[in-house]
Amino acid sequence: MNKKYFSIALLMLGFSFSECIAQSKKTEIESNFKERESISHFRYLASDELMGRDPIRPEIDAAARYIAEQFWKYGAKEITGADGYYQNIPFRLSAPPSKGEVHLGDSIYRQGDNLLVLDGPSFEGKHALIVVGYGLESDYENKDVMGKVVVTNVGAPNRLSPADLFAAGREKLSLAKSKGAIGIIEIYNVPTVPWNLVSNFLNRTQLTVDNTAGEQSIPYIWLKDLNNQMINAIGKGTYSSADFQIMGKVNKSIIGKNVVAIIEGTDPALKDEYVMLSAHYDHVGVGKPNAEGDSIYNGARDNAVGTVAIINAARYFAEHPPKRSILLCAWTAEEKGLLGSGFFADNPLIPLEKVVYNLNIDNAGYNDTSIISVIGLGRTSADPLIEKAVAEFGLNAISDPAPEQGLYDRSDNVNFARKGIPSPTFSLGFTAFDEEVSKHYHQASDQVDNFDLEYAVLYWKSYILSALYIANWDQKPVWKAGDKYEEVGKKLYGLD
Repeated sequence: MNKKYFSIALLMLGFSFSECIAQSKKTEIESNFKERESISHFRYLASDELMGRDPIRPEIDAAARYIAEQFWKYGAKEITGADGYYQNIPFRLSAPPSKGEVHLGDSIYRQGDNLLVLDGPSFEGKHALIVVGYGLESDYENKDVMGKVVVTNVGAPNRLSPADLFAAGREKLSLAKSKGAIGIIEIYNVPTVPWNLVSNFLNRTQLTVDNTAGEQSIPYIWLKDLNNQMINAIGKGTYSSADFQIMGKVNKSIIGKNVVAIIEGTDPALKDEYVMLSAHYDHVGVGKPNAEGDSIYNGARDNAVGTVAIINAARYFAEHPPKRSILLCAWTAEEKGLLGSGFFADNPLIPLEKVVYNLNIDNAGYNDTSIISVIGLGRTSADPLIEKAVAEFGLNAISDPAPEQGLYDRSDNVNFARKGIPSPTFSLGFTAFDEEVSKHYHQASDQVDNFDLEYAVLYWKSYILSALYIANWDQKPVWKAGDKYEEVGKKLYGLD
């Protein structure tokens, strides 16, 4: 046979063999899949019984226990260092004060209007003020803050997203306390994030990771000052003190639970690498009744459907382990500020340098059942594997259709991207964050009864196949050249 034609024949044979392997994996997933059982998981997690899976309500423990039971039943293993299938998280619950006022000269700032008391005990009296820039370590140089209330700009120069503002504030709160300050006021001067949205979200009971080690926090306050008039006046000495009237503040400690498990890989070398499959299982709980009088926000789309994908992945991979190991993670308190995933990222039960990829799930809703929207598609070398897997189930993978929403930085994946782990989010199909999506987003109408269950099944199956291709890939996924997380990824994996 002519060498040229022999080579072509070998190439075609190899292509056909690869296609057969791919089809066999799809067929394997199809034959293994239990549709009624999956929908049963879905109905329970989005049921009224769980009262919207709010992390500050007791029903969240029933949801965590249910997920852990499925991991155990299907054969996923506990992680060394976990409490069974749980990673326990010390949370601090802080409710708004019954009265919250700060008097600065003739100006009065009131809770919910132009002031937000976010943490700390009741606090009264006249106290000295001192401006310390952004409240970072370098801003305290040559500043005596002992016994004073420090005043800072909110966020940091490179940390001005909504999630960053709150996270940076928590870090600054801890630093201010360590310096001897008795309180901290962050001046809210970020016009790109409207104050009324911030106030509506934060003027209610808040949940944070408790870093106080049992000690009482100091007052933590946001004060609206969009034009920087007040912070400038304080800095110039026009106002050297303020009168605080913060009463009826409630703080208490509770324990949250990430639900975690592993499935060991089969390849002697690759099994030391992990593909993290994650989704948050909490939602927003009980809220204002809608026109039908329903006040339970069931969160079928956000994110019971994603949690079921992780449960289904546990079932499939326990029976058909891939070359790499699988790390299963159901996060708590995503809706409270990505807290569960953030805690794991900072306190990993598996060394992060061994986690080569995070295929996260989060959702608001869908308006196109022919697609999967992958937030972060186009940023990692594993993208073609996801596109291929989705296509095998008759779907099309598209990249973020609503970049103006900043979705990549609003879900759990970003906590791992910041550490260097390639981390897209595998979302239900939407072409825009339009009325069809928003009518169910964080609404009592987000229920299984109005969900396209045929699409849910395709979504779950295509997620498993995507994870399978990545876990079996002979290459380690990396960030694409030029991505903002490329350098931290190289550092994490020792690729510098």
